[in-house]
Amino acid sequence: METTNTEKKSNRIIELVDVSKEFDGVSVVENLNLYVRKGEFVTLLGPSGCGKTTTLRMIAGFELPTNGQILLNGKDISELPPNKRPVNTVFQKYALFPHLNVFENVAFGLKLKRVETTVVDKKGTEKVKYTKLPKAVIEEKVRKALDIVDLSGFEKRSIATLSGGQQQRIAIARALMMEPEVMLFDEPTSALDPEMVGEVLDVMKEL
Repeated sequence: METTNTEKKSNRIIELVDVSKEFDGVSVVENLNLYVRKGEFVTLLGPSGCGKTTTLRMIAGFELPTNGQILLNGKDISELPPNKRPVNTVFQKYALFPHLNVFENVAFGLKLKRVETTVVDKKGTEKVKYTKLPKAVIEEKVRKALDIVDLSGFEKRSIATLSGGQQQRIAIARALMMEPEVMLFDEPTSALDPEMVGEVLDVMKEL
């Protein structure tokens, strides 16, 4: 049985269509066409300054394309702000909070998150409220994320006591907390030594 073009396209979670980006009249990305299927692991390779990071920033919503479309599950998200996209990015610099321990770093986004809950008032009218996640739910999610990155038991550790590879794995765990449909990694191993690179790549492969 042949797969139709419609079926093939429905499997594309991210698609860039003729995407270009200019800064002060200088073209950084020009007429880029790219698609990524659900479950795929895709690597962008190229010399410094060729537009890799800019492309990731456009997918994440931190930059808007000068021309072209960015599609998520077939819908145009080119103008959608970052906080409205089911996308999370792990940067080259870990961007962890040094004054917070491992648990607090990983749980940071979840503590800010609000979930839609339908309640019925005294008059029997349904209303929508946005409530915080229960503490027990946050603790369970953090435990599972730390288990995925092989750092169970590190909850109370200070960020300053962790190696570079461990810190990058904490950054990955924090990104997982928001349950994104798309995970972007911007040179997450460039500042690490070979042994630490292996640690982080192992986690990425598992994901």
